[in-house]
Amino acid sequence: MELHLQLHKQQGDFTLELDLNVSGERIGIFGPSGSGKSTLVSCLAGLNRPDSGRILLDGKPVFDSTARINLAPEKRRIALVFQQHGLFPHLNVRKNLLYGYQRCPTAERRIELAEVAEVLEIADLMGQMPETLSGGQSQRVALGRAILSSPRLLLMDEPLSALDDDLRYRIIPYLKLVSERFRIPFVFISHSLLEMRLMAEQVAVLEKGTLTAVMTPEELARQRMGISPSGYINLLELGAPQERQRLLAFPWAGGELLLSGGATAEPGMFELSSKDIILCKRHPEAISARNLLPCTVRNLFETGSKIGVELDCKGAVLVAEIVPDAARELAVTIGSTIWAAIKASAFRRL
Repeated sequence: MELHLQLHKQQGDFTLELDLNVSGERIGIFGPSGSGKSTLVSCLAGLNRPDSGRILLDGKPVFDSTARINLAPEKRRIALVFQQHGLFPHLNVRKNLLYGYQRCPTAERRIELAEVAEVLEIADLMGQMPETLSGGQSQRVALGRAILSSPRLLLMDEPLSALDDDLRYRIIPYLKLVSERFRIPFVFISHSLLEMRLMAEQVAVLEKGTLTAVMTPEELARQRMGISPSGYINLLELGAPQERQRLLAFPWAGGELLLSGGATAEPGMFELSSKDIILCKRHPEAISARNLLPCTVRNLFETGSKIGVELDCKGAVLVAEIVPDAARELAVTIGSTIWAAIKASAFRRL
């Protein structure tokens, strides 16, 4: 998918002024509240008319002020999934799902109800009314309704922000799966850096109505490490663990990581903040941290008042953060060997 946005939109005291060219199947739009994300969504979907400019989707205009083109929302074939699921309360799940399907021209229908229900695991919900559904079920039904309109682009506006953490990370695999299974590119809008890293291939960063950068989610995470209260979040995919001395030993990087803090005895993805990794010049003689990893420094980068240290731990990568004084005292240089100490309670399952 190729998307070109050249927009000017004035709303009260706020101005959206964009010139953006991106391509790919998973595009992220990132920015804080008030950066222009919602205005961009409404212009792209055709719900709000820009004052001037043009919007091209795969080279074809859906809006062009000079050529006087402004396709109606239903003509753009851009499906929307919002923060609030927006299911029709008087229709059961089946009728909600078929709403978009029945309004899609027959020649453009390429996705069937049974397949969507299987992928989203909602086949047993067909007769239920929206008021009986959980938050995660409602969002999956809303996603299915959007997919069944056979869109050429799926536009997701903060679709996870109304969910708690547990539901949020259970829904993300469904979002990615439907894009891959049905070959529908998406634009994912969020103020969550972690969601960007899990969902997007590249990210357009908005601030105060303007585009400040286009980069990969990894580049964005490292750039913001110094200003984020959570630091840089390492994402670790861990296999099935074994119990060991009231801890769980998860295989990782040819060795193992010891976890506590309520980790369940199942494989999965875990997060580890760069702030929770202590670096030592040599193996400590006695320390409470249960994970002591010999690593090689692969790279160093500055962000704010911190220095990011990229570590090679037997082929796996971790990012730690230290202050400049600590870097000098530890003689941290690219290629040097250093020990990483991590408490068993520092990991959090996603």
